[in-house]
Amino acid sequence: MGTSMGGARPKAVVEDEHGLWIAKFNRPDDAWNSARVEHAMLILARACGLASAESRVVSAAGRDVLLVKRFDREKVEAGYRRARMVRALTLLRAEDTDQSRDRWSYVRLAETLRRACAEARQNTVELFRRMSFNALISNTDDHPRNHAVIAHAAEWHLSPAYDLTPSTPVSLERRALAMVCGDAGRDAHAANLLSQSARFLLDAHEAREIVVAMEARVRASWYATARAAGVSERDCERIATAFAYPGFSVGQ
Repeated sequence: MGTSMGGARPKAVVEDEHGLWIAKFNRPDDAWNSARVEHAMLILARACGLASAESRVVSAAGRDVLLVKRFDREKVEAGYRRARMVRALTLLRAEDTDQSRDRWSYVRLAETLRRACAEARQNTVELFRRMSFNALISNTDDHPRNHAVIAHAAEWHLSPAYDLTPSTPVSLERRALAMVCGDAGRDAHAANLLSQSARFLLDAHEAREIVVAMEARVRASWYATARAAGVSERDCERIATAFAYPGFSVGQ
């Protein structure tokens, strides 16, 4: 298990005939099979209209391992072509410290994407979808290191979504993300997500339609998606409270 990739989870870079993958290993103290649950979330994200990283689960030494395709490396005949990539932490001129958390903001990141990306609206709408998805799966690990822009040629755009992991906070009525979502700060409910939709180049009606449709999709399909990805019934019970929690709803 490697130590050079950073982050809290043990991981390593591996190679096969298709290219480079980040291998993410389960930990003994995990509350559920993290490899299969994260794989399921990447699949669910695509079903909700997000661009998410390619992934698969393999077995190594009798244990499940999540493989996430490296989207910053393109396999070519002579080896690998490296794309330029900048984390949101850098774009926001922030640091990975509590003292810098006031700069951790989806709204500020949307403003940066409007300046940096040639297809500004496409990227800000994608960011709005990711913010909404993170709220709907209670992904409280959505800090600025887990967002990035990438350029394979001249133009910058959001990288595929990665590190999508649910959590199960105790509160059913109020949850918070790591980054500011709107007028109510980090509160992860629909009204707050919609409060600054114009900054994402969405009108109020468009933004509401996105959130309503995504809430319905997550509520209706998270379980089937997880089971199809090999998440056990027991683990589904453990993560069930993460999805479309009661305090999120557009109607509240």
